[in-house]
Amino acid sequence: MNMRYRVLGGTGIEVSHHCLGAMMFGSVANNDHEEGVRIIHRALDAGINFVDTADMYSAGESEQIVGKALKDRRDDVVLATKVHFPLGEGRNRSGNSRRHILNAVEDSLRRLDTDWIDLYQVHRPDYRTDIDETLSVLTDLVREGKIRAFGCSTYPAEEIVEAHHVSMNRGYLRFRTEQPPYSLLARGVERSVLPTAQRLGMGVLVWSPLASGFLSGKHRRGAAAEAFRATLTPERFDESLPGNAAKFEAVEQFAKLADEMGVSLPALAVAFVTTHPGVTSAITGPRTMEQLESLLEGASLVLTDDVLDRIDEIVPPGVDTYDVHGFWKPAALLEVHQRRRPLDQR
Repeated sequence: MNMRYRVLGGTGIEVSHHCLGAMMFGSVANNDHEEGVRIIHRALDAGINFVDTADMYSAGESEQIVGKALKDRRDDVVLATKVHFPLGEGRNRSGNSRRHILNAVEDSLRRLDTDWIDLYQVHRPDYRTDIDETLSVLTDLVREGKIRAFGCSTYPAEEIVEAHHVSMNRGYLRFRTEQPPYSLLARGVERSVLPTAQRLGMGVLVWSPLASGFLSGKHRRGAAAEAFRATLTPERFDESLPGNAAKFEAVEQFAKLADEMGVSLPALAVAFVTTHPGVTSAITGPRTMEQLESLLEGASLVLTDDVLDRIDEIVPPGVDTYDVHGFWKPAALLEVHQRRRPLDQR
């Protein structure tokens, strides 16, 4: 295995092209803290120096597990976490406001048992909060030394551009990274998000390169979906739903291609996303040691142009075969009044 490293968005910080995602650590998937620590240590020993979590993962439990694992290895790790989603009931406990971010960063620092966060990311846009407010507080946190850099996650290209424009005009530091969904089955970000990030010199760490487990090799047409991911979101793996047909057909073709190459489907999937020149690192979120070892086996895989041409034939560039955003929707779609003129103006 040959782990490769890339500079993260002009920050000068070198990160492994595989990033260990910690979403599966904690009550949502694997609540064995000691096993989580062992998985993280194995990843670090294999050359991964980039770990990504979020305050919302298992309501903070993931951050606690990561903090335990990095207790004596903190200086060797680039640590990323995120803020936005609520962790409890009540008002003003979510979003991208100064009030919430200042509270949330202190909670994350405590759970992670660290004095600083290398990359602090805004998990989703917040249409109730002016981007000026968010960039202002993130800039203050960098200057206070609590975070080293900040980025955004799952932002549309136009909002990335707006944020950079506000930073330039107001003298704030800027988003250094974007974290979008990207996989063999979800290539929509190739249209504008990845090119925009490239033009702005941003680092990109992509999430769900295995398409929420669909490219794990365990979900095949005609076979019952019994893997862990299917228990979390069964509708994504239900063959009777018309929207899933294209996914199952593409998976069969990708599995055939992987077999011809003599590699696993997950290895092919991760190698694909790290081939894009705009991608810095791919976040892989193993739940077990076995899953981690499988992913590490493909860390050295390099895809030829012939293979990439075959991939383009199966799922064309810029095409999403499913709704990549899952439970989260932008306010423009959720809020009816944003899509309909008042009666007196129709």
